[in-house]
Amino acid sequence: HSDLSLYAPVKTFLSVTPCVIFLYVNGVMIFTLRKKTVFRETSRYILFGHMLWLDTLHLFMSVVLFVCAISRIFILKNVCIILLAAAQALYQVALLNLALMSLERYVAICFPLRHAKITSYRRTHIAISVVWTMGLIQCLSEMIIFYAIDSTNTVMNLFCSRTTLFRLQIYKKLEIVFTCIFFVLVCFVIIFTYASIAAVAKTAACDKMSAKKANKTVLLHLIQLGLCAASILVGVIQEAIYVYTDYMTSLHVMYFCFVVFLIFPKCLSPLIYGLRDQAFSCLFKYYFTFGFKKQNSCNTEIHLVGGIEKILDTM
Repeated sequence: HSDLSLYAPVKTFLSVTPCVIFLYVNGVMIFTLRKKTVFRETSRYILFGHMLWLDTLHLFMSVVLFVCAISRIFILKNVCIILLAAAQALYQVALLNLALMSLERYVAICFPLRHAKITSYRRTHIAISVVWTMGLIQCLSEMIIFYAIDSTNTVMNLFCSRTTLFRLQIYKKLEIVFTCIFFVLVCFVIIFTYASIAAVAKTAACDKMSAKKANKTVLLHLIQLGLCAASILVGVIQEAIYVYTDYMTSLHVMYFCFVVFLIFPKCLSPLIYGLRDQAFSCLFKYYFTFGFKKQNSCNTEIHLVGGIEKILDTM
């Protein structure tokens, strides 16, 4: 316990500091998306903003759970299951949102003349609602099973995690089923859109530069999917260390997993995605530096060139 008291403040500082920085970055991105009408009404930016909110909330909840674990702050079971259910829903909706973002790029390149109609403001929000409905199925099922079996509001004596709270086999089976379904579905959509855009890029009627950029965007989504898959290892590693190690060793391993599989993937992906867009990055850099970087009239007007959506950026 003396070692725990010694290392807890250090690990908490090292963990929370980068999270606060990345939360600020995500916050500025969300603020930037709210400043221009084109960002609020265009499907691509609506889905990007949705991804930012999901990653920000998931990162914040992960920080809270990690600080509670490393500080040995016990959490009531009812509070723990709500936090875990929300985190699971955010994680799965983020996965499905990658598929929506890839499909939006697919429509923009393969059906440019119908892009505005297919990805209208209303239809984009309907798609987001469907994604949330799908993402809530597992967590609601787990909460129903949990309260049907154990409704006592006792205090957790270990980490508030899926491994420590959901010990019955039915929970593991549910997680495997939903994880496989979502990953196969999203992986299929991303690979399909990538191949379709690549095929269209070979035709003479396609804007080569737009198709190339769209394919790079879909490839980034595939990398994000890989990072999400890697984060599954966190639960597997946690389950192993609870069985074979003591509390102190568990904290060390948990800290490593927290930084490698949760912090950086959730923070770097939106940053890279945002900076690749010239119109968005122009305003983002302006607000991020509190106006020290001159805005120089960043124009973000959408035009249709050859039937394909273009966003002009005048510096």
